[in-house]
Order: sequence, then structure tokens, then C-alpha cells
Amino acid sequence: MVSPDWKELNRASWDEAVAVHLKAPGYDMASLWAGRGRLHPIEEAELGSVDGLRVVHLQCHFGRDTLSLAQRGAEVVGLDFSAPAIAAARALAAELGLAGRARFVEADMDDAIEAIAEPRAFDVAFVTWGAINWLPDIGRWAATVAHFLKPGGFLYLAEGHPAALVFDDEARMADGMPGYFAPYFQREPVVTTDPTDYADETARLENATQYSWMHPLSAIIDALQGAGMRLDWLHEHATVPWRMFDMLVEDPPGMYRWPDKQWLPLAFSLKATRGQ
Repeated sequence: MVSPDWKELNRASWDEAVAVHLKAPGYDMASLWAGRGRLHPIEEAELGSVDGLRVVHLQCHFGRDTLSLAQRGAEVVGLDFSAPAIAAARALAAELGLAGRARFVEADMDDAIEAIAEPRAFDVAFVTWGAINWLPDIGRWAATVAHFLKPGGFLYLAEGHPAALVFDDEARMADGMPGYFAPYFQREPVVTTDPTDYADETARLENATQYSWMHPLSAIIDALQGAGMRLDWLHEHATVPWRMFDMLVEDPPGMYRWPDKQWLPLAFSLKATRGQ
């Protein structure tokens, strides 16, 4: 059964994580402060130029990637449901001299359409890494994405692969491999209580209970097509930008892969374009 407080539990966890992530080794801020924020290698290879484009960054956290896009010449609106995250994003934008190119909106995804109030106004919707698994209704998410895009505008999505999210170290097998954790087609939320943080292995969070949802690849693609979007391409990746499992090794820097065989894809990315 889904707790009626699931969203507030998630919000409390993300609120607490902001201060950790602003200092965490898993969030490289050096390139941002140097004036050319770098995305992860997967996005760097796939996204292309955003110079002169309007970008809506949904579930933007404290805005590191939002501001990196602004440094590349985009006009960006970032949205997140965490008040501390949005406050940090606004402060960073001011310190970096990007307040004129990056606007931040505090709102839940369910309220995003009303909070941003710019239908069919964006060239790109940018959604990456640990975003859609916090949402129970992937169809509603896809409709929200389509709502913001101009005809011919596109979504860029990069996420942890749902086939890998079936596994977890909590159910580790005798040989050290992660074990089965949640069924691929599970519709009920996955409830975890884990005080550790993916970006800083030394941190321990007090707000440790979180609700997430499994979204199979077919469900994501069907939702986008149902919202009037065309799938341009879908890529699967052998690396992911956080240590999804303890046994993963860092290679290249900031990205993690299986230590020997490529047992499963760890991430996927896609581009989908809105029709007329």
C-alpha cells in the first residue's frame, strides 16, 4: 500500500541531501566555476549544441546541470520540488552571473504546468539521472513534457536502466553480485530505508525512507508516443554516473561500469520529438 505521505517522505530526503550534494565528490562543481560546466560523458556525446535554445530542465535538483546548459548559451528554466534545492540553485545562478539566463521554479511535477505557465514554449526538455523513478504516473510525466515543447522540440532523457534497477546490493549474492530486488513489471512502489547517499559515501541521512517506481522501457516509450511524441533514437549504455552497485569500478572518471563482463546495461538515453 502506498503511504499518503510518500511525497513528503521523498521531499524530506531530497531536502536534506542538498547540503550534502553541494559538497559531495559525486558532483563536480569545478568546471561550472571555471565557466564551462561539463555534463556526464553520455550527455556530452549525445545532446548537441543548446546555444540560443530555450530549455526546460525538469527535476533539476540544485541546478548544476541547469547552469551548465546556461553557460552553453541556453535560456533555461529549472524546476524542482525541494525548497532548499531551488534556493541553492538561485544562489549559484547569482554567484555565477547566470541569473539572466537561468530561472528556477519551486514546484512538484504534478504542478509544473501551472507553475511554469509556458505551454509550447521550449526547444528542449532535459531530464537526467534519477528523475522519473520518483514519479508514479509515467503517462502524466510524458504529457507534461509534451506540454512544454514547441512543435519540433525534443526531449533528451538519460536514466538508470530499469533492467539494472531490478537488482540491489541489499539482496547481494554470495559472489558479491547484486541480487534480485524489485520485479521489472512491479506497479507498486519500491520502498527503501537507507541512510547512505549515492554522491557521498561518508554521509548518513536522517530522512532515509524513500518511495520510487519501476518504469519498464516499453512503458516510457509508450507514454511518450501517447503524448504525441516520436522516438528518434534509444541508446543503452554500459556505464552510469554513480556507483549503482558496490562492485562497479570507476572508468572513465565519474562513470561506473561492471568490473569485467558487461552483465547488463546500466543506463539508457533517448531523444523524442514533439509533433505538431
